[in-house]
Amino acid sequence: MDPKTLLQNFVNGLSLGSLYALIAIGYTMVYGILRLINFAHGDIFMMAVYFAFFFVTLAQIPWYLAAVFAISCAALLGFTVDRIAYKPIRNAPRISALITAIGVSFFLESLAVVIFSGIPRSFRTIFPQSLNEMIIIGGQIEMKYGREVIVGGIRFPVISLITLIVAAIALVFLWWFIFKTKVGMAMRAVSLDIQTTSLMGVNVDKVIGMTFALGSALAGIGGILWAIRYPQVWPYMGFIPGMKAFVAAVFGGIGSVPGAVLGGLILGITEVMMVGIMPGAAGYRDAFAFIILIVILSVKPSGLMGKPEIVKV
Repeated sequence: MDPKTLLQNFVNGLSLGSLYALIAIGYTMVYGILRLINFAHGDIFMMAVYFAFFFVTLAQIPWYLAAVFAISCAALLGFTVDRIAYKPIRNAPRISALITAIGVSFFLESLAVVIFSGIPRSFRTIFPQSLNEMIIIGGQIEMKYGREVIVGGIRFPVISLITLIVAAIALVFLWWFIFKTKVGMAMRAVSLDIQTTSLMGVNVDKVIGMTFALGSALAGIGGILWAIRYPQVWPYMGFIPGMKAFVAAVFGGIGSVPGAVLGGLILGITEVMMVGIMPGAAGYRDAFAFIILIVILSVKPSGLMGKPEIVKV
């Protein structure tokens, strides 16, 4: 692989990895507080794409407003799922919460089939051509066909650059929210000791609901960017991205937000590089993520940045 192709694949891998990171954060935030794997998270990702699709096609509103409304609806859906499905079983055994999460996932997928039908729909017409067009002046940068930026002979898809920029903004906002706001401080306190935090007067249920909403909003952002990158929407589209994001969360250390980001980026870069080095293995790129999961659970179950959890029995 020549250096130009290597750099191009690296940027594409960063772009893909940033999407995995956005989704993985939702898994790791919920697990950090409730010790729950929310397997319905990938389906909220899917519902956000459907929201955007129908806001544009039925409500006929501008695409940028459709994206904002879809992300808001995803946040509301995540909050509602917590209130209806997870809040009643807060003190139940973990296996009950796990079964509930799987049930919520199946319910959302079936609901999408009933409401939207199982027919794949094209997402390409939602966002205008202008989204894929940028004017960049200076150096050796030029545009070609409005869909690629060419820098020194290296082609970079514009949507990959847009994905990186949007994901970076979302992650900076998340950092500010968690470390600079009272709600973020409460989230960190609940993740450390939920019982002590409740005794100090913090409304734990409200904090948990906000955590679900924030994680779902990030999944909504990731879903819309994913659908622009792979322009098709169908009820089961959230399964593979959701599972890969789960792998990224475990790889980075589930419960650690920086770990989720790192795991997502590494997974995306590794996946794209693998396909670039071995084009014949492109059909196995999804399986590669689960091989990583098996290896990391065998070698270091706590992940790259996670802390080993000691359970007293």
